[in-house]
Amino acid sequence: MANFSKRSLDRRKWLKAASATAAVTIVAPHVLGGPGHIAPSDLIEIGVVGVGGRGLQNARALMALEDVRITAIADPAERWTLDNFYYGGVAGRIPAQQEINSHYQKSNSDFQCKGFVDFREMLSEMTDMNAVLCGTPDHLHANVSLAAMRAGKHVYCEKPLTLHINEARLVSKLAKETGLATQLGNQGHSTEGIRKTCEWIWSGAIGHVTEVHAWVPATRWNKTLIHPPTEAQQIPQGLDWDRWCGPREPVPYHSVYAPVSWRDFWQFGCGAMGDFGCHDLDSAVWALKLGDPKRIEMFPAGQTDPKLIPYGEVGYFDFDIDGGKEVRVHWYSGGPKPAHPDSMPANFQLPSRGVLFVGTEGSMLCGGAGGEPKLFPESRANEFEIPDVTLPRSNGHHRDWIDAIKGGTPASSNFEIGAHLTEITLLGVAAMRAGQMIEWDPKAMNAKNTDIASLVAGTYRQGWELT
Repeated sequence: MANFSKRSLDRRKWLKAASATAAVTIVAPHVLGGPGHIAPSDLIEIGVVGVGGRGLQNARALMALEDVRITAIADPAERWTLDNFYYGGVAGRIPAQQEINSHYQKSNSDFQCKGFVDFREMLSEMTDMNAVLCGTPDHLHANVSLAAMRAGKHVYCEKPLTLHINEARLVSKLAKETGLATQLGNQGHSTEGIRKTCEWIWSGAIGHVTEVHAWVPATRWNKTLIHPPTEAQQIPQGLDWDRWCGPREPVPYHSVYAPVSWRDFWQFGCGAMGDFGCHDLDSAVWALKLGDPKRIEMFPAGQTDPKLIPYGEVGYFDFDIDGGKEVRVHWYSGGPKPAHPDSMPANFQLPSRGVLFVGTEGSMLCGGAGGEPKLFPESRANEFEIPDVTLPRSNGHHRDWIDAIKGGTPASSNFEIGAHLTEITLLGVAAMRAGQMIEWDPKAMNAKNTDIASLVAGTYRQGWELT
């Protein structure tokens, strides 16, 4: 058991008592004794929701932190075999429990991580937890994040923050109201490279930025699938498929959905745009201080069924920036890359994934997800004077979240920032699914030129509605 201060214990008792009443009032941490209501010397107890692949990777990152204990996990799958995916190995509730127990029992032989099928049961029983990390498929992000914050837990959620724009706004609003420490799982936001990119852009490294290009090679996981399956397969032993489907109307189980390849279906994921948008649009949004896009258009490549993501996509977002100017951010997935700007040698080989800023005095190429910047032409790179450091450096994406829980500065990709990135990303998804250019009205949360309300807001089966 963690050595929590009396203040922390008193806070938990208060939250537990409050949750038992009919009222749903949420009190921000500063009301309970300031943002440092958990002492820096205390251990942070965390529950991880979703430990199939990426969630298990997050758990390993948390286990590397000496002041963290993963005391519970929740996942409707006992076990996944991931040999055919880039995660590799096995994952799921039982392998994750075994790995977590093995790690912590090296210093405490009595340690036991509790396992749950349903995250709601975990939140109900594990009242002493301080925080929750959500590593589920996209369609559960909003439900998990909202439930955890309403239970008084700090939250880290994988990207995109939500599956729908209305959900992102709800999650961001509640995070602001509660004052809880939050962090989006776009790890590139904590790199040295993305901070250099911002500082170099702000110092005029390439003059006025006129366009940005971001590209990823990602395509559909199920390469040969033309339509969603119509036949059902036997549900694997130890998998609660109904809980895996969560707020979505359940479909008959089939291996094309899980693990990992759920991203191919709009019902559960957002394809390459949703997978990488919060990573590779991040540097442009941060460096150019981009607000809401005013126009968005996406063209699918290899679209075979309206319920399936396409094999690739190409499109753009138009933003107004300071000085009454406009910048266009281009997006490519599935193989296409941008043309070389005049400042870059024609024979220069672009990486498989990257971000390219084009300016009036040169261009800058960055690796995907916050990679290091490189200036073109060579003469510009030789004469450029590296600016002073102006942005605080990160101690690590998960470390920054833990420090925020302990009263430090907010994590740099907290849910206010994460929701903004997610909304931009999901507008790309909406434009692609709408099949036309969108003139976005952020206040009305709809397009000015067409009705995309059904793409902005999610639908939920009974018992899973969001409020």
